[in-house]
Amino acid sequence: MTETLRRGYPGMKSIKDMPVLQDGPPPGGFPSVRYARRIPSTGPAGFTLFAVTASIMAYGFIKVGQTNHEKRAAKAEKKAARFAIMPILQAEEDRRYVRAQEEFSRKEKELMKNVPGYVIGENLYSGGRWMPPAPRVGAWGGA
Repeated sequence: MTETLRRGYPGMKSIKDMPVLQDGPPPGGFPSVRYARRIPSTGPAGFTLFAVTASIMAYGFIKVGQTNHEKRAAKAEKKAARFAIMPILQAEEDRRYVRAQEEFSRKEKELMKNVPGYVIGENLYSGGRWMPPAPRVGAWGGA
């Protein structure tokens, strides 16, 4: 501690008689002053977030791949089933077509009985290639 000057203190006539005492650090030094920003950790580190996000995305891609595989297998199964019943459906359509042609020929015979030289069932077109009749749609037919 520094000495203080008191009036009337014996032995001191002036402030210059006072011994020079300089302030200094305490023994062992001053404690360190914390001047850096030390923000407490508020969550996981960046690498942890990256790793978790990457693993979630990898899991999602795996599930999408599995779902695509299952859908592809179901689609192939459906296609195989359709190919399996195709001959039956074609036979039904052929029977329907034969019945419709017979009905058409009967009506044609009835309508054209008075036309001389008309042959029932003769092709009126000169294409030479057989094609099934187009399906009836819209205002002209059943579909």
